[in-house]
Amino acid sequence: VQLQASGGGLVQAGGSLRLSCAASGRTFNNYAVGWFRQVPGKEREFVAAISWSGSRTYLPDSVKGRFTISRDNAENTVYLQMNSLTPEDTAVYYCAARITNYALTAREYGYWGQGTLVTVSS
Repeated sequence: VQLQASGGGLVQAGGSLRLSCAASGRTFNNYAVGWFRQVPGKEREFVAAISWSGSRTYLPDSVKGRFTISRDNAENTVYLQMNSLTPEDTAVYYCAARITNYALTAREYGYWGQGTLVTVSS
């Protein structure tokens, strides 16, 4: 499966962005999807994950209550809605996919999009 992340940009603190992860190439609803983010010099950080059906999601405490992950399998797209953004959310955001259940670590995903930059100004 090929993934394309989009929707990044520059936003002021307190603002919102919605990232999209569009998939092509294979039956997307067989894949769980995760979002990760990375800043220079640091490891890729888990942000959110959603099961293949969309019935289960997981977000870490660092973004819970501010970020929401959802998917539309008819459109082969997963979304990451980000609200109440802070400068600490500034990073390149990546979507990733894997067969069956979602996972919380980057090494467990075999398919990656190219990343989209989110910059939050103070």
